[in-house]
Amino acid sequence: MDTGRAAHSADRAIPAPAPAPGDDRASRTDPVPFTPDTLLWDMVGDVRVLLYLPAALVLQVAHPAVGAGVDEHSVFRTDPWGRARRSLDSLQLWVYGGDRAVEEGRRLRRLHRDIKGTDTRGRAYHALNPAPYAWVHATGFPVFLRAAEYLFRPFDEAGERELHAEARRLGRILGIRERDMPGSVEEFWTYFDRVVHDELERTVVVDELLDPRRSVPPPDEATAALRLLWPVLRPASLRLQVFVTRGLLPPVARERLDVPWTPRDERRLRLLGRVVRTVVPRLPERLRYLPAARAARRSARAARRSARA
Repeated sequence: MDTGRAAHSADRAIPAPAPAPGDDRASRTDPVPFTPDTLLWDMVGDVRVLLYLPAALVLQVAHPAVGAGVDEHSVFRTDPWGRARRSLDSLQLWVYGGDRAVEEGRRLRRLHRDIKGTDTRGRAYHALNPAPYAWVHATGFPVFLRAAEYLFRPFDEAGERELHAEARRLGRILGIRERDMPGSVEEFWTYFDRVVHDELERTVVVDELLDPRRSVPPPDEATAALRLLWPVLRPASLRLQVFVTRGLLPPVARERLDVPWTPRDERRLRLLGRVVRTVVPRLPERLRYLPAARAARRSARAARRSARA
């Protein structure tokens, strides 16, 4: 069964970074801030995150407990741009925030403390219940792999294992217990298949996120010209966003959620991916990276120059 792992291709695969001498991070259980030698450091701040993050969100809200929590408690309908910006800012802190990353994880847990209710199957849920909370985090790993395959470069086996180790490291920052995170890549795919088949469903929120006709206002900071053109730009931008989101869902999840995908769609997505892989790496840093990533990269370069001085 295709679980949506990044496939090998003729493109040069992304290798795992070599561990630094004496690096004992893999054996530590305390949250460890991310540094420039990590895979997520390169991926999360790249503007391509705007293309692949919605696929993770769809996987998250396909879980009945998560979908119900978002449906009943989120402001994604009334403040879509603000909600998206806050989520993206939080994600950037996890990777580029240094010691602030752990506090951001604590803040998120406090924020979700009072989110509870009944899901579509009549079961009581709480946002901090271990299973759904761990699932929200777990959706990142398969989507990172899919993004690498189409929008960056595919990971080799060592890179995939390093990415999984970093995903577990991220889970610790978010306060997820070790026993709630699969310990290996093989354990992850067994867990992923089980949740997809036993839990996921096409929730109301999934339907909304995959609807290219949904109503979305112009961005809060939009200029007068953008607001004037928004009725023309919105349909095209939503069609593109929904198309990429559908394509980056792991195939087993697409099948479970009854999301259509044709061979023609696959060819179009791979063509788009080739364009993205060609254009984005050639962009200047101020256009290629989000603000938090740019600042972190500048600080890292300054630290290296200082160390050499």
